[in-house]
Formats: sequence, C-alpha cells, structure tokens
Amino acid sequence: MADDEGNISYRPTDGLCYDPSEGKYWDEGALAKEITRVFEVCHGCRMCFKYCDSFPKLFSLIDDQYDGNVRKLGADDTREVMDACFQCKLCEVQCPYTPRDGHEFQLDFPKLVHRYQAIERRKRSTTLQDKLLRDPDFAGRAARASFGLVNTMNRVGLHRWFMEKVLGVHRDKLLPDFAAQSFESWAEAQGLTAEGPGGEVVLFQTCYVEHNEPQIGRDTVEVMKRNQVGIRCAKGLQCCGMPAWERGDLRGLRRKAKANLDVLTPYVAAGAKVLAINPTCSMMLRREWPELLEGEDRERAKAVAAATMDPSEFLWSIRNEERFDTDFASSPNGPVAYHAPCHLRTQGVGFKGRDLLRKLPGVKPALVMECCGHDGTHAMMVDGFEYSQRVGGNAFAGMKDADAQWWATDCPLAAIQLEQHAGKRPLHPMSLLARAYRGDSFETAPAPKEPEPKKEEDTP
Repeated sequence: MADDEGNISYRPTDGLCYDPSEGKYWDEGALAKEITRVFEVCHGCRMCFKYCDSFPKLFSLIDDQYDGNVRKLGADDTREVMDACFQCKLCEVQCPYTPRDGHEFQLDFPKLVHRYQAIERRKRSTTLQDKLLRDPDFAGRAARASFGLVNTMNRVGLHRWFMEKVLGVHRDKLLPDFAAQSFESWAEAQGLTAEGPGGEVVLFQTCYVEHNEPQIGRDTVEVMKRNQVGIRCAKGLQCCGMPAWERGDLRGLRRKAKANLDVLTPYVAAGAKVLAINPTCSMMLRREWPELLEGEDRERAKAVAAATMDPSEFLWSIRNEERFDTDFASSPNGPVAYHAPCHLRTQGVGFKGRDLLRKLPGVKPALVMECCGHDGTHAMMVDGFEYSQRVGGNAFAGMKDADAQWWATDCPLAAIQLEQHAGKRPLHPMSLLARAYRGDSFETAPAPKEPEPKKEEDTP
C-alpha cells in the first residue's frame, strides 16, 4: 500500500517493544508506530481471519471505510480492534512472522494488544469490577466464609441481575461453585505440604482448583502417586496473575507472580518440576512471567519457567519407565472427545492428555482443536457472553460430532463453557485416569449440571 507518506514497511519500527520494564513500552507514540505496522502486515496476510473478531473488524475498516489506507484508522477504530481480542493466542500460534519463529518482522499480535491495554489501564481509575475480577483468591476466600451462601445466590435471578449491573457478569453465564474446603487445606491434611521443598514435582494447583474444583487436584495427586512420582504440595500459592493482566494490571500481576516465586523457587532449586494444572496458568508461568517481571523476579521466573510442565506432559515423559502404571481397573472403552485448549496449544508441547487417554483400554480419542471462546473472564462478561458462544461454535459442534459418551479437556474453564453450550461436562484427563485406576464405573457419563431455573419474579 502506498500514499503520500510512502509505503509502510513490514519490518519493525523503532517503537517495537514487548518488555514493560523498558520506558519505550509505555510510550504512546512508539506504540502507535507499531500498531500501524502490525495492522498493515495483518491486512496483507489475512491468515487469521477465522479466529476472534479483531481481524475481521480490522479488515472491514481498512477495506470498506478507508480504501485500503491503514493510516486513516482513528483511535476509536483501534480500540474496537483491540477490545475484540480475548487473548486466545491462536493467531500467534499460526502466525509465520513471530519472534518465536525468529522472523525479522517480530510480530506478536496478542502482546501488542496487552501493551495497548496496559497503557489504556494507566489512564483510568480502578473500578469495582477491576478489584473483584482481578483477584480470584479474594473471591474464593469470601465464598468459603459465606458457608455456601454464594453458591446459592449465584442461582438466584435477582442476585444475578445485580451482578450483571454492578460487575458486568452476564446473568445467564454458568458459574462454577466454590468448594467448602480448599485444595491446600486438603493437601495439608494429607501431609503433602509438610515436607517442604524437594520431591520430584510440586503441584501448582491454580486458583480454580484451589477454590472451585479441588477434586481435579486430588485426582492429579492420586495419578502421580499411582505412577510412583514423588509429588509435594506447597502452602501459600496464589493466582498466576492472568485475571489481573487481562485487565492491563501489570502491578497486580507482578504482586501475584512474586508471591508464587517466593514459594516455588526453593522447590525448583531442589530439582522439582512445577506441574501447573490449568493450561492458562502453565502458559503464564512458562511464557509470560519471564517477560513481564523485572529484576531478580525475572531471573527467578526464568528458572521456574524452565521447570514448569503440564501434568499430562510430565506423566507422558515417564511412559517408558517401569513405574508407569497401565493397570487400569476400568475404562470408557470407546470414543472420548478431547478438546485441546488454546493456551495449551500456544505452549507447543503437543496434546499429551489425549495421548494418555489412548493408554486406556479400547479408548479412541477424537481431537477437537477449535477455540471454545471462554478465555479467562471474557465469556463471563456482558460484552463477551454471546460473542464467546459464536466463537466457540465450532468447538461445540466438534465435540458433539465425536458422538462420544465421555468428554475430556485440560482446561476447567473450557469444561464449563462446553457444559453450558454443548450439553456435556468434560473431565480433566487426570480425573479420567484416576477414575480408571480406581475402577469407577464408566457405564454412564456424568449428566451436565444444570443451573436452577430463575423465577420470573426474581428478575427485574
């Protein structure tokens, strides 16, 4: 493309920066140069037309409103494109021009969006929505203190209407229950936190498992022990910081990461691998912390990143050892629909959860690689609820088309999304393996958990 200002080069401008520790990262003029360049590259390539709405919006604006001239996009246009990104990161996985591929264009669209959102976040005050949604640990502790009242209220129409108006959480979004006992409390009662740093692996259970579904953590411990893996659990772990970072809150992310590094570093120093159950969290530990933290914390983050693995990835790595246990007492014995989470794909470690399911007698996993549309808090919000359903349509259809009684996914949030919009709740691969080791029945797949109907008079 050319105009009176000349061609736009695809090569990086002097505004390129993905490191928030550098002053240039926060320079709006420098950012604007990179936005123009990246938009021009993406407009010329168009490989990512099928993911989120960011790219169709960008292409439509340039083609239909500005006669192919990227420079004519205004601030509102840029905001529309950036706000449509919900950080699934599939565009970075598919893009041939990334730093990961060593390409000279050094293009990373998700990081560009994060940079834009971080700068925008600095311009506004902290909202109530920011405070409550950036810290799942606070929400989990508050829920337990309510002795189950929060779970009950989350099914009351009037309360959900209030949440929608005040917090922007869509009234129809299926929300996970909060567990009465946290995973850490259970692990402590089992003596798993008593030995301290050491062991073969240490579990990073993630805030979701800690507060909402500790059974996944228990199943992971059971599977590791069954395979003679020296597993330990740690006290004091917090959220990985993703909910804060998706809102542009770098300071909040760094606080969470620092607290976790204080806990995990001694284990890593003693030679332990860090098993992060949720793919979003393992992605944060592996790929985001080493680039977003600063000083000593960045160096510690690099060491933790090198030791971080997905539980299925670790278990697959010992499959040829004598201790690897294939003595399953039961099995689904048939097709299992396996959904590959986007944030697992971006780590480039393959689908080891699917591969492990093949070890179950008679199981033939059917792979579905489409985005489910959940991605953090995106699908929970008023602006994202219906959007996420549209984005996740191919994933919903793919899981249904597999015609499988049992479904699996490594991402607990994807499981909620699939339950609500596709009609069946997938289990984590660790939970499926644990059931098979225990000999639990696979005759009937668990029925989806339906939210209680909201009374008309409850909703204004």
